[in-house]
Amino acid sequence: MTPPALRLRPLQHADAAVLAAWGEDTTFCQHTGWTVTSRVALHDFWVRQVEYSPGELIRLAVEDADDDLVGYVDLHGSTSGEKELGFVIGPSYRWGQGLGQRAARAGIAHGFNELALNCIWSEALVANTASVRILRSLGMQETGTGGPGVFLGEESYYLQFRTRRTEWTGYLER
Repeated sequence: MTPPALRLRPLQHADAAVLAAWGEDTTFCQHTGWTVTSRVALHDFWVRQVEYSPGELIRLAVEDADDDLVGYVDLHGSTSGEKELGFVIGPSYRWGQGLGQRAARAGIAHGFNELALNCIWSEALVANTASVRILRSLGMQETGTGGPGVFLGEESYYLQFRTRRTEWTGYLER
């Protein structure tokens, strides 16, 4: 049985409390690179993100079938017809359930269908095997390597991926 699709929607003020609570999940913060000074500071950060999102960043809440906020998807960049995909699922107890792949798929579909993008790219640290696996499973093509980075204290480097609208069509139905 196919799991129900996740829904994307604009972030709302009420989401700030949920996102701030994710900052109390040490495993989540270590994997995402979040630095948390306090729950209040994190809440204020997310309120600002809702109210003053930069024009080149489209950040959408990801909801499951029960209308629970389970993550967010970013489409970022100022190049015409092209954006970078990012995705986060939280808190960590939700990992390993296929939500990351479904959120990334929804983000790509939104980029092509709603934003009329021609190209979407992404990158993930090689040491972050779950994110690399997700990008590969979506049919994104590896295009090269990027700069260095650190994941869970391990030196790593970025793998870069890309897909075009014409390449993506077959993956919309899967």
